[in-house]
Amino acid sequence: MIEAKALPAKSSGIDATADFVQQISQSHIYHDYRRAFGKTTKLPLELSGTDICSDVHRALSDCSNPFCAILGRSSEICASCLKLHQRLTSQDISHTQTVKCFAGLTYTGVPVKLYEHVIGFLQTGHVLLRNPSAKRFRKIAARLIGWGVKVNLARLEDAYFRSRVVSPDQYHAIVRLLEIFAEHLSLIADQICLHQSNGDSALVRRAKDYIADHKFETIRLQQIARALNVSTFHFCRKFKTETGITFVAYLNHIRIERAKILLHNSSLTVSEIAYGAGFQSLTHFNRIFRKLVGSSPTEYRSSVQTT
Repeated sequence: MIEAKALPAKSSGIDATADFVQQISQSHIYHDYRRAFGKTTKLPLELSGTDICSDVHRALSDCSNPFCAILGRSSEICASCLKLHQRLTSQDISHTQTVKCFAGLTYTGVPVKLYEHVIGFLQTGHVLLRNPSAKRFRKIAARLIGWGVKVNLARLEDAYFRSRVVSPDQYHAIVRLLEIFAEHLSLIADQICLHQSNGDSALVRRAKDYIADHKFETIRLQQIARALNVSTFHFCRKFKTETGITFVAYLNHIRIERAKILLHNSSLTVSEIAYGAGFQSLTHFNRIFRKLVGSSPTEYRSSVQTT
């Protein structure tokens, strides 16, 4: 289990998200997976936040790909790579993104989520999906010269031909591994916030306990407010202020996590799972599932049963 504090709702934004991602990146599970991923695939793996102000120049200079490491010392290339990484780590991105740089190297960012919010990205790449060639390097060199980049082209060419090459099918499988791990990290992050109550008021703790006891039943705002002896307005404002999400979003998330577990069981129909998770409408279940997971229940079931 990762030892971490729940994402502070009152300090929501870059600072809170970066702090949460930092805690995950220091966990044993992340380091163990990163080590195993590197040994198995020979590819780098980094967990970054959604703040693009990180030091891309340093990251490229330390990169295991010698070609990227050489170019990482150039401010012109650093600016180009910054724009590339912005396409991978924007808060507006909620699905896996794969892009190529000017030299044909492939990069991928896989989002890690807390509830439905993206808090970070697992990033890998710096690889070629086809064998390097002298013809393609001449085009790369011509572009660098046009940009005014001063670099030892003989040394760079040698590094280019030493770049890691994987087949498109192999890379697709590698990305799928990252998506599974990202989902695992997201589940762990969710559980931290669901069970962490040190920063919660007595009212919110009681609300969470009530939701946990009745999560598979119909719960209405008036019902839970009455049980807590407060007005619905006060309850909604207090819950949103402390948790960062609404009561309805919180309840939907718990139920969807339950549904994801049930979808691993092929003997249950989607309708049975929807009602078993506490939803009263299959249409509503499908809509909320797609919103939080990014796919339909049927698509999600197919993906987990083929991995």
